Amino acid sequence: MTQPRTLHGRILTATGWMQGNIEFDQHVRSISAVPDRNPDFDLPLILPGFIDLHVHGAAGVDIMLGGDAARTVARTHARHGTTALLGTTMTADEDDIVHALQGLAGAIETREPGMARVLGVHLEGPFISIERLGAQPPLVVEATIEQVERLHALAPIRVLTLAPEIGNHRALIPRLKALGIRVQLGHSAGSYEDGVAALEAGAAGFTHLFNGMTGVDHYHPGIATAALAHAQYAELIPDLHHVHPGAIRTALRAIPRLYCVTDATAATGMPDGEYPLGSQRVFKCLGCVRLAAGSLAGSALTMDQALRNLVSLGLDLNDASNRLSLYPADYLGLQDRGRLTPGAWADMVVLDAQLRVRQVFVEGDALEVA
Repeated sequence: MTQPRTLHGRILTATGWMQGNIEFDQHVRSISAVPDRNPDFDLPLILPGFIDLHVHGAAGVDIMLGGDAARTVARTHARHGTTALLGTTMTADEDDIVHALQGLAGAIETREPGMARVLGVHLEGPFISIERLGAQPPLVVEATIEQVERLHALAPIRVLTLAPEIGNHRALIPRLKALGIRVQLGHSAGSYEDGVAALEAGAAGFTHLFNGMTGVDHYHPGIATAALAHAQYAELIPDLHHVHPGAIRTALRAIPRLYCVTDATAATGMPDGEYPLGSQRVFKCLGCVRLAAGSLAGSALTMDQALRNLVSLGLDLNDASNRLSLYPADYLGLQDRGRLTPGAWADMVVLDAQLRVRQVFVEGDALEVA
């Protein structure tokens, strides 16, 4: 049992910035603070821990390797302030996906010291379009409820990406929703109309908005246009390589609860070089991760850098934090994460004035930082 502790600083609470103390064990017990009207900028900043709903890897390993890979990934991202995440798969043969989920199951069941909480699975493939693979291999299949149920029984699928224009995918969305799975539209060659129809059928969000989908064309609008016109939630990669700042600002104005993900690969936290991404090899150079042919293939982003990038675009820290913590928690229906309020899990990241990570707490446990 975690012993009660107290942190003092500028605390981003559910009602805004406060200055004072937060007492916690595994959960937040109390916040004794006053409104931050005259901020002391020498005090540390205490924010809700980051929640990353799209993570493929880190530290040289990929979720698809199975075994202890998910634990290594969760430890690495935790040092950068991520306190909870979804292990994300790649398009692959079912046997390889099963192997990955079997490895994830243990990490989901038991959070070991030093790890972020692995909340479940983001199944990014194989139910995608051959025309919009991005960095996914061409091993796509049409989804069936039987296959999803088999995989869901191995490890809880919290988010599932599919291309809504394929086969029976749109009709499948209500059945996936009934299983407690958030269906996201992505890796899709579909039209605006396909996107709107999928939302009406119960789809909840969009996978790495703008990337791997039909775009914004005023004659032939695509999936990204459906997101901008109708979405409440969508994920976006704010590494400033995947999406131009102008497009990020457009999405921020259009989508009320746009939240950010890393889409991090095995190259995260590693020097330039060659790394696995599912069955493929990717190359990290100058902060980007690419296939041999040159196209972007996930990222080397961490959530603390995502926060700094958002602030560099002009977002205030409260807004930027919400897009890394509160909104992804709400998207998964988690009322006890992504916010600092009595009764919530004591998931916290402590930053200095330059927004560098100084301390991380996962469910009250202090972790080593980067």
